[in-house]
Amino acid sequence: MGHGTPDNMNWAGLLQSLLVVVHVQQIMCGSVWFSIPEEQEPGILAGSLRKHFPPPYQLLTQEYLWMDKNTGNLYTTEQKTDREALCPEETKAQECFILHNAVVGPSGDLIQFPVIIEDINDNAPHFENSEIHLRVSEDVTVGTSFLLDDRAQDRDAGDNGELHYHLEDSDGVFSLKVEADGPGVMLVVQTTLDRETKDMYQMALVATDCGSDPLSATATLIITVTDVNDNCPSFSSDSPRSVSVPGDSLKNTLVAQVRATDPDSGPNAAIVYSLSPKVSERAKKLFSLDSLTGYIRLTQDLQSDDSEELLLKVLASGHHCPPADTQVTVSVLPKAKQELTIKIGFIAEHQNQTMVLPENQPPTVLAVLELEGDSSLKGSSLAIESEVPFTLSPQNGKYLLSTSKPLDYEMKSEHHISVVVQGRSAEGSVIAPSRHVIRVMVADVNDNAPHFLQSHYQLEVEENNKPGMSLLQVSATDADSGYNGMVTYGLGKHTSTIFNIDPVTGRLSVSASLDREQQGAHALTVFARDSGSPPLESAATVSIRVLDQNDNAPAFLTPHFIFFIPENAPPFAHVGGLVITDPDEGENGNTELHVVNNSGPFVMDNTQGTLRTTTNLDREMQDRYEFYLLASDHGHLVTLTSSARITIFVEDINDNQPKVILPSSNSSCLTVSPETIAGTMVTKIYAIDEDSGLNSEITYTAVAPEPSRNSSPFRVDSRSGNITVAQQLLQKDLGMHHLFIVVRDGGRPAPLYTTVWVNLLVNDSMEPCHLDRVPTWTGTPDLVQTPSKAPICEVEDTRSAQLTLLAGLSMMLASTCLLLAAVVLYLKYRRSRLQQNKSGHVEGNEIPLRFKDKYYSDD
Repeated sequence: MGHGTPDNMNWAGLLQSLLVVVHVQQIMCGSVWFSIPEEQEPGILAGSLRKHFPPPYQLLTQEYLWMDKNTGNLYTTEQKTDREALCPEETKAQECFILHNAVVGPSGDLIQFPVIIEDINDNAPHFENSEIHLRVSEDVTVGTSFLLDDRAQDRDAGDNGELHYHLEDSDGVFSLKVEADGPGVMLVVQTTLDRETKDMYQMALVATDCGSDPLSATATLIITVTDVNDNCPSFSSDSPRSVSVPGDSLKNTLVAQVRATDPDSGPNAAIVYSLSPKVSERAKKLFSLDSLTGYIRLTQDLQSDDSEELLLKVLASGHHCPPADTQVTVSVLPKAKQELTIKIGFIAEHQNQTMVLPENQPPTVLAVLELEGDSSLKGSSLAIESEVPFTLSPQNGKYLLSTSKPLDYEMKSEHHISVVVQGRSAEGSVIAPSRHVIRVMVADVNDNAPHFLQSHYQLEVEENNKPGMSLLQVSATDADSGYNGMVTYGLGKHTSTIFNIDPVTGRLSVSASLDREQQGAHALTVFARDSGSPPLESAATVSIRVLDQNDNAPAFLTPHFIFFIPENAPPFAHVGGLVITDPDEGENGNTELHVVNNSGPFVMDNTQGTLRTTTNLDREMQDRYEFYLLASDHGHLVTLTSSARITIFVEDINDNQPKVILPSSNSSCLTVSPETIAGTMVTKIYAIDEDSGLNSEITYTAVAPEPSRNSSPFRVDSRSGNITVAQQLLQKDLGMHHLFIVVRDGGRPAPLYTTVWVNLLVNDSMEPCHLDRVPTWTGTPDLVQTPSKAPICEVEDTRSAQLTLLAGLSMMLASTCLLLAAVVLYLKYRRSRLQQNKSGHVEGNEIPLRFKDKYYSDD
């Protein structure tokens, strides 16, 4: 603790010195700056500190630039610089820069330098509104300017943000004027406007920046020309100039109508009609003029026996306009002094002087007309005025009134036949024609079937609708009248009972919920029938498409799937196919399968609809797997699911050799008394096989080479592995017996096996026996094909071993070199066995077969 104070004081002094150095460095390096265009790609050289400061270099802020610590070069990074985003407020007004800090030089000086972000033309001009509306009066003076408030904006700076404007499709009527220091963009009128010629102009206002690769924006400029009262009324050419009025005309009879027009619009086109003050008093007394419509009517009944002509001067006045005038000459005809009457003899059915004729009748005689009256009238005749489907045929001084074609009640239910009587007096003067109106009523017959507004109706209805829901309303009309035109609605005989239609309103409804999976479409026939006799009807079809809802969960064919797979199946092997159905359509019926809560080696392949393995299987580790598969659809609002149980049995293959438990070693030895009775079990071989079935059924076989066959007094039971005394032990059986046992499983087509030595010493003394080395197999190497009942081999006994030892000692004395060679071979073999034991390739109770003349062991 006592030494802490000086250290702290030293650190404070260093910090103070560092701050002083930084401050001085900022003052010295204030002129160091770099500039780079915005939006540069990564790896672009922005500048270098090498010309200003010695190495090394370290950039403290590496957000937009990174620095080579050896060269001091600055390069752009993946993070691009957007000038408008970094400096939104300074974009137009001043430079945009980013301050960077770096440590430079051997002494680690801290410097700060700006990097100016130069603008590029990466922003197009933009109008706030796509349409600009302006109203201009048609009497505006050429050269008048109008300010366009809606100017384009450009976020770039300098030339890239400076905008030029021009008009397209203006046809020389308008132009633009842009004042640098003025209020903005001005629209200038170049030619005289006339609303009556063209009341609207539509053109394109284009704003273009001044960048090297200019960008532009367009807004639609719509100019509406407003009306001024620059036109006066004038009478049209079809306005009448002369008319005639019978001398017996009644009050309010329409004499004529004058018409004037004004090309202006709205209140500027209002016209007021009046009679000139110069019109005679007689004319003012007989006629009136409607100031708005121009109708000229009689103000009283005429009872004139003399002809007369009256001149009417009519004025048409507009707002701030001198009145236009026209003259109408009205000729008043004298009333006829003699009158002729018409006698009607009805042939057709009639009521109250009105004839009634059913429609669709062929040309029929309706009545006989006969003239009656003053005999002084000469050359009188009857004629039908205007075009009507009737004719008058003279016959013996009378006239037959007939229809000229079948009458149609739906076209016209009542006809008024105006029959004109014309004649001359005895003096030869023309008598004013008189008119007689004959009324004919057309009786309706049921000749029109109901007519649907649509011959085919199509609609879509979601399934699972509420019962009683209204689907649509059909409508049919009948041109007939009364009961003939009264329409009722019904459905076809084979229509499902769930559909109903209101016989009066035609509203179609469904009384039950629709199920798309049961029936996705319905076709109905709707009939409209009138109440005529006999009734007529027509039909329309209604097509109903039932829209799907996700109301069916995916379904497995069975709730429990069982599969079998051999344990040697490779990864991604096919385990089994799974069929799943979902009667919904579209995404509602599109299903996927997933393994639920399973860490086992299985996965679902949805593209093939199969279950597959993910790794190698080992039946001896796990012979059965059970898990669940979850099936889910892709329903829009709700996802429906179902599950199935999966059981997979791993089938065994013969991939495990039998493992010998007893004896525990090839060098173990057991002493057997020569007094042992034949049939006595002296020891047992015990082995296990991790496979199952035939692959794990073990048999034990003693094998021996040909010279040693049938010489062993011991027998091995092939099933139990029990080793018993086969016969009474004799003097020749004394000594060591080596039984070479092959332990096989029952695998097909080729069994697996292992071998073990059982060493039995027949000796009077029951002392424990010991082996100096493991016995050597000198028989055939093909042990698998050796018959199971092959005799037991007999290996060299103790006495022959002693003789061999003496011979070996003699050979060692005779040849030192041979001994040394044998020692070297033995050491090399021992080293290789030690390496194999360390690698774990050979187990202690398995004897690898060496197909050599001799077998050596380190046991």
